[in-house]
Amino acid sequence: MKRHLTSFLVVGALAVLCVWVARNTYWTDVQIPTPPKGEALTNPFYAAQRFVDALGARSAWHRSLTIPPSTSIIVLSSWQWNLSERRRVALEHWVESGGRLIVDRGLLGGRAEFEQWSGIARAQKQEVDREDNRQMPHPCDRFREERAGIPTDARLHWLCDFDANSSLITTRTATWSLRNADGAQVMRVDVGKGSVTVVNAKPFAERSLFDGDHGWLLVAATNLRRGDDIHFFSEESHPSLLALVWSSGSPTVVLVLVLIWLGLWRSSVRLGPLAPIPERARRSLAEQIRGTGRFAVRCGDSESLHAACVRALNEAAGRHIAAYSRLSPRERTASLARLTGVSQDALSEAIHHPGVRRSFELRETIELLETARRAVQTHARSRHGTT
Repeated sequence: MKRHLTSFLVVGALAVLCVWVARNTYWTDVQIPTPPKGEALTNPFYAAQRFVDALGARSAWHRSLTIPPSTSIIVLSSWQWNLSERRRVALEHWVESGGRLIVDRGLLGGRAEFEQWSGIARAQKQEVDREDNRQMPHPCDRFREERAGIPTDARLHWLCDFDANSSLITTRTATWSLRNADGAQVMRVDVGKGSVTVVNAKPFAERSLFDGDHGWLLVAATNLRRGDDIHFFSEESHPSLLALVWSSGSPTVVLVLVLIWLGLWRSSVRLGPLAPIPERARRSLAEQIRGTGRFAVRCGDSESLHAACVRALNEAAGRHIAAYSRLSPRERTASLARLTGVSQDALSEAIHHPGVRRSFELRETIELLETARRAVQTHARSRHGTT
């Protein structure tokens, strides 16, 4: 009974748990935005560009300033105003010639110069509750549209991510602005033939365009019309050094890489010889002798070569002429002349007067001595064969 009671209690507890989960939970579909990829990952104004393109305008995003025609629109975000005086003066002249300039809260440098030129400044609140500010990192509020300081009868517009600790003021007449109870957060003034609009927020970058009425704000702040050219400029992200080098001088980079590759290829260890190795053939004894003789003549050792030939002739004659070693030099020459048929004077000259001979004279002398030696051996073989 105890075993059955325990099983009933466990089953009952599981049934109660399943009923509670079923009554307190439900299934629903939740849309989760996919992370950006492609151009949307690198272009902070991708959404804003697609938005204005759908409205019939033309858009472009740049990392460096290129002055467009004065009929165009420029939106600056994360921009160094006084990084280059030449660039700043060119931008000011462009506005004064009729351009429409929109600057968001991301103006990084030259704030004093910009406020002096445009007449729009940012006023900080006297008392700031930092604890409340940390609790509201992205405040949203409703703003009333004003034209020339007169409120319009249009509906209120939502603006998010504005700086709740400051507001915009101007020493000029604001032609258009957005205000709440704390002051203006968007303001436009005329400068020359053009206009400057300052937004105390960053409502056009990344996904901020989808917050509040930021799409309407983009159209109103730029005074966008069909067929306008709008240029977004940002210095927040920069391409890598390699990307800049490639974009600015790709032909030079390719040429340098080719030259480096050719240099490495020329100095690298080769896999084999430049020419096929000839087959090693065995040299004959005659070739060895001739090669040794040429080497001796070329190195100036002709006396040793002549002495060797004379010694070989005397050894051959000593074996086949009786008492050859006891004969006088003249008698030896005479015996050799009778045995070989060579002139006695020529043999005497070749044997006893080596001296210094030219190369062709040495060849003739050695040829004569070798002929006499071979004649001695031939005569000896014929005599032994006859007997």
